[in-house]
Amino acid sequence: PKACRPSPKRSSMRWSMRWKPCTDRLALALLFANAGAALLQPQRVAVVTGASRGIGKGIAVELGREGYAVVCVGRSSRTDAGPTTERPTAEADLTVEATAEAVTAAGGRGRALPCDLGQDGAVDAIMDEVAQSEGRLDVLVSSAYTTPPGRLRGPFWEQPMAMWDSCNGVGLRGAYATCRAAAPHMIRTAAAAREAPLICLVSSFGGKAYTFNVAYGVGKAAVDRLASDMAFQLKPHGVASISLYPGVVKTEGNLEMERRGEWAEASGGLDLEAGESPAFSGRAVAALARLDSEAMLARSGRVEVVAELARELGFSDIDGSRPPSIRSLAYLCPNFVFPSIEAGGGTVPRWVRDNVPDINLPWSIFASPPPERDASPRSEGARSVI
Repeated sequence: PKACRPSPKRSSMRWSMRWKPCTDRLALALLFANAGAALLQPQRVAVVTGASRGIGKGIAVELGREGYAVVCVGRSSRTDAGPTTERPTAEADLTVEATAEAVTAAGGRGRALPCDLGQDGAVDAIMDEVAQSEGRLDVLVSSAYTTPPGRLRGPFWEQPMAMWDSCNGVGLRGAYATCRAAAPHMIRTAAAAREAPLICLVSSFGGKAYTFNVAYGVGKAAVDRLASDMAFQLKPHGVASISLYPGVVKTEGNLEMERRGEWAEASGGLDLEAGESPAFSGRAVAALARLDSEAMLARSGRVEVVAELARELGFSDIDGSRPPSIRSLAYLCPNFVFPSIEAGGGTVPRWVRDNVPDINLPWSIFASPPPERDASPRSEGARSVI
């Protein structure tokens, strides 16, 4: 009889109840499989030099936020501060240990290894120890730099040779020594992991245009050339190398100069309030390191501007902003062009100020010397703002 036949609804319910345990078990199996794969995935390892403060610290912490094991290298240590020419700041604990703790707090695994990059043997020992203990090296960031003593601006023939040594000691020679010691380990990582490790040299606009003095510009241009020439030799081995240009950065030292009323003279009137955070550079390095090997190696040897990477790769600064590139009209006009017009007695209409396009100029424009601004009395007493 019709009443005795099972209804389609009841039948489908019985089938769904019969299959439910199977689907639940399958979902659990997939969940545990994904978790197991994540656990088996080796933790990526980064070494960041100059990690006790400034841009280096910002990069180290952001890589920690990406889950990296970050080895924080620098001279400033809680156990032995060592000699330093860094500007004094209100922050007391600008050490590699403090940065390592910040890396761990951000979600990574921080480790402090104090080291003077002026000592070649110490640099070799650091890289060998990292390779032995971690088993790989995926990212190397060279951000160490010695702040030149005294006045940074002025004729090179009136400056002591110590200016050259400061600009091109740790910042250039130290970068070369670090990359030289790290390269064999990164080549082995590329072969084993089949991923392209990344070398990032923190440079500046001084590599493209006259900035501060002769020794400074030569050093920054050399850092850029170091990145490009290393890229030529490392690309066949699957390792990428780039030079990174931050903008004006709100480092601890620069903020302290502003607090003491020294920033305007030291920078030539740049707007630090609109500057970048150190973390912004860190997000740039993290975004580059997330690229697949083909995309990363395609960029190898290039100069990458932090603000331009933000627009291309889709990240922002800690306040949600995306500052203009240091070669954009939106940066150059308010910081250089408009002040120059006003210094000459001219005026800049408000509607012009409010409608400057965010257009990047080609690097070739910056190859010529700048206007005769560096020789002005206002800028002769300026110190480094890097």
